Amino acid sequence: MVPNYLEKVYGGFLGMNIGIRIGAPVEPTIWTYERIRDTYGEFTHYVKDYINFAADDDANGPVHFLRALNDDAKDREPVPQDIARAWLNYAREGVGMFWWGGYGVSTEHTAYLNLKHGVPAPQSGSIAQNGKTLAEQIGGQIFIDTWGLVSPGDPEAAARRGAVSASVSHDGEGLEGARFICAAIALAFVMDDIEAIVKEAAKQLNPASTYSAVLRAVQAFHREHPEDWRACRQFLEDEWGYDRYPGVCHIIPNAGVCVLSLLYGAGDFNRTVEIAAMCGWDTDCNAGNVGTILGVMRGVEGMKACYREPINDGIVLSGVSGWLNMLDIPTYARELALLGYRLAGEEAPEEVRGSIREGEIHFDFELPGSTHNFRVSDPFFSRLEHSEKVAAGGRGSLSILIDRVLRFQGSRVFWKPFYRRADFSDERYSPVFSPKVASGQTLSFKLYLDQWEGWDPVNVRPYCRLSMSGELLYGQLVTMKRNEWMTFTWQIPDSKGEPIDELGFEYEGNCKVKILGKLYLDDFTVTGPADYTIDLSKSRKEFGCVTPFSQDHGAWTLEDGGLRAMTCELAQAFTGNYFARDIRVEAAVTPENGEGHMLLARAQGVQRGYMAGFVKPGAIALYRNDFGLEILDAGSYDWQYGQTYQLILEAKGDVLTFSIDGQPVLTARDSAFAYGMVGFAKPGMGRTLYGNMHVTETV
Repeated sequence: MVPNYLEKVYGGFLGMNIGIRIGAPVEPTIWTYERIRDTYGEFTHYVKDYINFAADDDANGPVHFLRALNDDAKDREPVPQDIARAWLNYAREGVGMFWWGGYGVSTEHTAYLNLKHGVPAPQSGSIAQNGKTLAEQIGGQIFIDTWGLVSPGDPEAAARRGAVSASVSHDGEGLEGARFICAAIALAFVMDDIEAIVKEAAKQLNPASTYSAVLRAVQAFHREHPEDWRACRQFLEDEWGYDRYPGVCHIIPNAGVCVLSLLYGAGDFNRTVEIAAMCGWDTDCNAGNVGTILGVMRGVEGMKACYREPINDGIVLSGVSGWLNMLDIPTYARELALLGYRLAGEEAPEEVRGSIREGEIHFDFELPGSTHNFRVSDPFFSRLEHSEKVAAGGRGSLSILIDRVLRFQGSRVFWKPFYRRADFSDERYSPVFSPKVASGQTLSFKLYLDQWEGWDPVNVRPYCRLSMSGELLYGQLVTMKRNEWMTFTWQIPDSKGEPIDELGFEYEGNCKVKILGKLYLDDFTVTGPADYTIDLSKSRKEFGCVTPFSQDHGAWTLEDGGLRAMTCELAQAFTGNYFARDIRVEAAVTPENGEGHMLLARAQGVQRGYMAGFVKPGAIALYRNDFGLEILDAGSYDWQYGQTYQLILEAKGDVLTFSIDGQPVLTARDSAFAYGMVGFAKPGMGRTLYGNMHVTETV
């Protein structure tokens, strides 16, 4: 494996998201090149601040489509239909993930509907199926960065994998874009000359392609005018502009911008993403692609603080799983690295292999500059930064400056395991969330106090915050010892039916003299089975969904003290830990009309999981959903419309049990799905009123 592989993956994925964020505020068609130039001049920082940056299609695709390696292509090279199944499984139709601009208008929307109606990949994205214009839009190169990140130093494999993924929705020049960008990312792991990377990556292109031609044209212009990127941008406008290539966002002009920014950025990460955004056209896509390449090549050390700090190691997505939609970048970098080792046929080192804990939270601050998205409630008294001076056993920790606090003054230091609409400035791609921690789980972390001034040490206590009421729940107050690592362990208490949206600790001064010093945080983990209730009276409708669920299809409303679903086709509402294994979900269910009034367990997306409940009058069933429903067990039951029943669906090992009012009525053995989310399901037309849900995980 290439040297420093994990750190380079971390830099590449961070770089992608920095590029996306710098380009997002000036996306076309409202923002033209001229408007960007005249309004902002030269970019030297983000041009817009966000409370938190909402989801973006340029991050959704690289994360969710790569999950084909976890689902179908577990022990082999992926084929187009593997990625197609990821499209169908992780997207909520018509919401989030990518631009749903209409059949024949949006390339991705068109490909999705093709897949839904039985057109297999790669036919789903082919020129023969959709025409040349639609197949050659920019999406061919904007959803594929991660295929380069898992193919370090192997441009041929990276190009092949990127093209396989892109072929679900694109063809022709669209596939050339996937090959070039993925190859360049792979080469950035082993080369540090950007002109050489561009030249070498071009070997993966068809030399007769238009993509290859625009690349050569920009290279030639750069040789003649190496200092004037704006002159090159004008050259692209004149010779390769949008007026020459039909569709909403064609790949060829944007390919020109990518090569332009790579060459004129001259190997500097910051300047490269800045130029890509200032060039206009598809600003976030282009800056994201080149940000991945330069992020790998230059690493996190090459990123300005003004770009890296607002990312704060966290992004949000807008797939069907609210749990997966909150992504910790250091953790995800390890997941990518593990896949990279697997594809290379090599055993991953312990720092990668041992740090992957599916379904649990583990923040170790080992990657350079990592912060794991921690925050403080009062920045007047606190400041956070990564530290390599003090660590509990590894090489890094999170440093918390305690700045002149007196008795009863201090701050909360926390990580956000859940988001609300108020946490965002806008609603880009409609993200949805399910809490990543819950009652019953165990929080543990280590703290070290380096106190410079003040008589007595600070006091510390773990806490969590309830999202709807804002109530703070505390653990025991402990006085810190100086210059000694102390371990805190706390079982998260009953959250009273609310999601938890802050988890961490609170510190306060303990004397009348101002305290100055630092706390160091390390090994922050959340483990163990959850046991919690979702009180629907405390839910809200935000981002078009009822929290803390993500809904696919159907109309879901908070009415009559519960969650009412009205559907005309298979509709589902998902929540909970995506990796929950042995689990019991219970809820009051009132069939009101029609068919299909069910609970979900071990759901791994729209197309995978188990459901059980009332089918039609007099009938009950337990289904496996694996891109189509299959009955595992069925029976008769004289249920009535308008009557409320207490339904329970339990999955333990390979045994599934469905109970009504405390009595088991259906059971089956099935090993297709070992983990997944919980929720509600309606596989037919009708109305159902769902009551509060109680979820119990077991070990």
